[in-house]
Amino acid sequence: MRAFSNLLALAAAVSGAQAYWKGFNIGANKADGSCKSQQDWESDFRTQQGLTGHFSSARLYASSDCNTLANAVPAAITTGTGLLVGVWTEDQAHYNAEKAALLQAVQQHGHDWLIAVSVGSEDLYRGDTSASTLAGQINDIRNSLKSAGVTGVEVGHVDTWTAWVDGANTDVIKACDFIGTDGYPYFQNANINDGYNVFWESVQNVRDTVNKVSPGKWVWITESGWPVSGPNSGAAVPSTANAQKYWSTVACAAFEQAHTFWYTLSDTNASPSFGVVDTNNKPIYNLAC
Repeated sequence: MRAFSNLLALAAAVSGAQAYWKGFNIGANKADGSCKSQQDWESDFRTQQGLTGHFSSARLYASSDCNTLANAVPAAITTGTGLLVGVWTEDQAHYNAEKAALLQAVQQHGHDWLIAVSVGSEDLYRGDTSASTLAGQINDIRNSLKSAGVTGVEVGHVDTWTAWVDGANTDVIKACDFIGTDGYPYFQNANINDGYNVFWESVQNVRDTVNKVSPGKWVWITESGWPVSGPNSGAAVPSTANAQKYWSTVACAAFEQAHTFWYTLSDTNASPSFGVVDTNNKPIYNLAC
């Protein structure tokens, strides 16, 4: 655990682009739909560390589903990977299971591996909950972590940029320590040549809204990407060349100014497919910045 603590201390001490967490969104299921083992998680974490840029953090969507934290946390500790952990909030039973899995993980492994916790993911965009209910769950997770002796870990929420700029959701901004924003020019039907401006306009809109509601809170980039394959979305065309261009312009800029978790490390069977590595865990396009 000490080596991992030193890694976190180093990340906090450096300046510039290196001061930000950067990594990928990683799902708990393998391509065949089965749940990942500890060895599978280790493989994912080592894969992203071996890519150009050495990505040492990852965003996970769940805590209990597929025994995510039971398998991923030991793998993270072994590989020196920091985790942005998700807690699903859809129904009370699921939420309780997710919270219990998170608390069990910190009780068993400490919390040096834990970057932050996202309570929910795009719940407001989907209309699955109210802002007041979600704000209450964010505060509940924060208080539960404090009761377990966990301090210094930020608790927030991840949602689409359109949800964050909706005035009906200000209670969630107030409850969050950080705001995780998701933005996809592809789904906004943008031509790849407009992708950079469309994305950063969305981020700035979120930053402006947050600064009006809770000045000083950081906006994290928790999802963005461009698909290498799949259907067109208006003027947005999936292709390896377009994904490469979006990475070179948007991802490389994001890594220099915000904690960033790119979508996604691998999604072989998805359409559209946003993965940056193939079935052999090799980069599909050049990830150099």
